[in-house]
Amino acid sequence: MHIDLGIEKSVILLADDHVDILDFIADDLEEKYEVVKALNGQEALEYVYAHDVDLIVSDIMMPQLNGYEFCTKLKDDEKYSHIPFIMLTAKNSLQSKIEGLEYGADAYIEKPFSPNFLEAQIASLLRNRKHVKDHFQRTPSSPLDISGHNKSDQVFLKKLNKLILENMADPALCVDMLADRLHMSRPTLYRKIKVLSDLSPNELINLTRLNKATQLLIDGEHKVYEIANLLGFSTASHFSRNFQKQFGISPKDYAAKHK
Repeated sequence: MHIDLGIEKSVILLADDHVDILDFIADDLEEKYEVVKALNGQEALEYVYAHDVDLIVSDIMMPQLNGYEFCTKLKDDEKYSHIPFIMLTAKNSLQSKIEGLEYGADAYIEKPFSPNFLEAQIASLLRNRKHVKDHFQRTPSSPLDISGHNKSDQVFLKKLNKLILENMADPALCVDMLADRLHMSRPTLYRKIKVLSDLSPNELINLTRLNKATQLLIDGEHKVYEIANLLGFSTASHFSRNFQKQFGISPKDYAAKHK
């Protein structure tokens, strides 16, 4: 496996058992991206398990682990299902395209292909991921309504959101608790949340609590100190400071404004 290091570039993992095709694709992408090359699906899979990858471009016909199997292993695993996957193939039948998409590939490109077309597809998938992040940060109270997530990511986000909502009254709610309940290591969960939302787990917990606070303030059935207690803030002043910082208005004024 060969790695070309870049600075602050998205990492693209290429998997193909033909060195000339790997080099052909890499030469075109290396100016914009950090490119990692693997000669089969198994080698590529092991790299994904050990390193951060932003997008994968994989051939279908490869030894040890073919492209379909490689794609399925990632898309069936909550830890890696968010990584966009482009499948390359010499087959040009409609059936093989449908198969590729059924296995969870985000895009399907036939060989021979134009390097410009592949580059446009990569840029589009990475841009879509960024739009999802931006939308999430603007409307963190509804992370599950975001278009642009694949099904496995939506399942993960629903599970994560449910977990935070069910435990937000607990002041001990933190990344370690979430990681434990989701059966993931702390670094894996941190990376997954960061990729999907561009937030750290603690920022996500805080935003979810604050957005719940806006609903409770609008309902008008609880005092500020009661809301702070319901949402797991150590004190009412700690809650008020966080709320003011996020929304630029105090909880009391926010409630008065929405009466």
